[in-house]
Amino acid sequence: MSNSGLLGSVKRKHLNQLATYRDEELRPHPALHSLFFELTVNCNEHCRHCGSMCGDVSEEEPLTTGEWKRILDDVKIDFGNDKLRLCITGGEPLLYKDFFEIMSYAHSLGFTWGMTSNGTLITPEIAHKLHETGMSTISVSIDGLKDTHDWFRQVPGSYVRTMQGIKNLLAEKSFNHVQVTTVVHHRNIGELDEMYEIMKGLGIRSWRVINIEPIGRAKDNPELMLTKDEYRYVLDFIKTHRFESPMEVTYGCSHYLPLDYEREVRKWYFLCNAGVYTASIMYNGNIGACLDIERRPELVEGNIRRDNLKDVWENGFKIYRSDFRKCGPCADCPEYKYCAGDSFHTWNFDKMEPNLCLRKLL
Repeated sequence: MSNSGLLGSVKRKHLNQLATYRDEELRPHPALHSLFFELTVNCNEHCRHCGSMCGDVSEEEPLTTGEWKRILDDVKIDFGNDKLRLCITGGEPLLYKDFFEIMSYAHSLGFTWGMTSNGTLITPEIAHKLHETGMSTISVSIDGLKDTHDWFRQVPGSYVRTMQGIKNLLAEKSFNHVQVTTVVHHRNIGELDEMYEIMKGLGIRSWRVINIEPIGRAKDNPELMLTKDEYRYVLDFIKTHRFESPMEVTYGCSHYLPLDYEREVRKWYFLCNAGVYTASIMYNGNIGACLDIERRPELVEGNIRRDNLKDVWENGFKIYRSDFRKCGPCADCPEYKYCAGDSFHTWNFDKMEPNLCLRKLL
């Protein structure tokens, strides 16, 4: 069953065009569209899959409110605010003490911004303040039914508070897109059907269903990883329910997929945006690509306290704009042209191979 209406031959043509664009246009002339601000690595939950290991790392020399404002000033001058989108994250970004001061300032400069949150702190008053400070979109995490969600996030009562936070956002009736994101793992995959009915009843715009990734704290919980059949089940679930109701069910940006799933579970073909469309500023000022990528010294492109972001963007990020991953199991892969080594956040920089390749697995 195809919900895209596209034949395999048409998809292949599109993928060839995208690969040419990536190699001949995007890598030589990257365009910063999404800039992530990691305001804090503090969090009021302790999720079993957290890629940033929030709660297990202490903040050292975090950026001050004044520094974040200066960054916003520089970004507006150097990149403008018409095509650039700010993505606010953490940890739990609402724990940053001057969150609303910073985001009010971003709003006054004309930036469009959205955020990711666990939702537990979003009271009706907070939802209204998010509207007043210009938040456009938000993605809130629900990782199973009540008992499973609380177990996964290791905070009793988390599910109830998060669901109420989502309802408070929807009651505000002022945001362009309220999304729920669910990380599917071995323990909650059997709850997807029931969760679908719950999500559909909330009135959210989309439900993003993604697989658990072998990164961060999840590497210490290998029993949560999906089997081959479970990966296929998740993708088939999305494909079946994608347009069944006004709420779109969608996959995330992660991973190149077999051709029968590309464009069937999301609106676009796979393209890892790290370092070509996406950059991030970490809580301590370090400049990187996607925040899910392993925090390795060689992947830090600079620090915003001493480096200009525009200079770093134009002259750094070289690793993301090359074919250095055409090696090992990827060297002779017939699909390498399309995936270019797959997502950087699951690339094993020690073994020089993907930690997860769904195209091969499926």
